[in-house]
Order: sequence, then C-alpha cells, then structure tokens
Amino acid sequence: MANTAHAAEPAGETRRDFLLHSTVAVGAVGTAMMIWPLISSMNPAADTLSLSTTEFSVAGIAEGSRIIVVWRGSPVFVAHRTAAEIDAARKVNVSELRDQEKDEIRVQKPEFLIVSGVCTHLGCIPLGTKGTDPKGDFGGWFCPCHGSQYDTSGRIRLGPAPKNLAVPPYKFTGDTVLIG
Repeated sequence: MANTAHAAEPAGETRRDFLLHSTVAVGAVGTAMMIWPLISSMNPAADTLSLSTTEFSVAGIAEGSRIIVVWRGSPVFVAHRTAAEIDAARKVNVSELRDQEKDEIRVQKPEFLIVSGVCTHLGCIPLGTKGTDPKGDFGGWFCPCHGSQYDTSGRIRLGPAPKNLAVPPYKFTGDTVLIG
C-alpha cells in the first residue's frame, strides 16, 4: 500500500522562492548604496574640474601686447604679435638654436603666441609681459634669476635654460576664442 498522505508539490514559485528573491534584491540594492559613495569619492572635486579647461578670448589683446592667463593653475603668456615679431621669429636659423623648433610649429595662428610662463631652467616666471619689463636682446622674455632670454616665439636663445617655453595644448574654437 502506498502512502497517499503526501500532497503533490505545487507548480510555480513557492513562498520560500519569493523570500529568497526578495532577500537577494534587497541585498543587491543595499550593497550598491554602500559602494556608490566610495566610487563617487574617487571623482575629482569641483575646484579641480574647474581648472581642467580654460576658455578665453584674445579679441581684446591689442597688437604688440602680451597678457598672462592663469591656465590649470600656472601662468601662460598670450602674445598678440606684430608682423615684425612674426617676421623676426621666422627668420631665425633653427639649426643655431639649442632647442630647435620652427616658429610655424609653435603657433596655430601666426599672430597669437601661447606659451607656458614658466622658465625651463628653475621654474621662475620670466619678465616681458608688461611694456616696461626688460625683454632681453631678442624681444621676447627675460628671466632675471639666471639671465635666460627667449625670443618672440618663446625659444631659448641665451642663458642656462635647456628648453624653449612650452606650448600648452590648446585649440581655437572660433576666430578669437581659445580653449585649453
């Protein structure tokens, strides 16, 4: 005689399956809520993000003038060069330079030179942005600490600096607007 007292198991989900799925779902949501602040804390702060790009217009810079822009926390020289300064920079025999770079490579638009405002010798800030500052023998920038002199293209011409003033990464988004 067979035991017929056991009822057949019901088809589909049971109460135990529902509790298991609910527990897994609540556990997954709880784990995600714990991990989210950790991942979010790894993102850069708002003040850091604000320094990541700089946008400015060169439209207000008169021909022959130079300004300093703070770019990613460092000074950057922006020069609106005259035709004579461009001509002088392009006539230089590149093979005579310590750090050989043509002027055409250092600029995107010949009339605007954008270079780092930090001397490549010891990190000083060269003079030559204001009209009264000494600009050295080459009409560019002069670092008074050790006498490094840069030309109108920011190339090292005299003194102990080993390299030209660096050209930061930038692009023109319009005729006069830069983003870097």
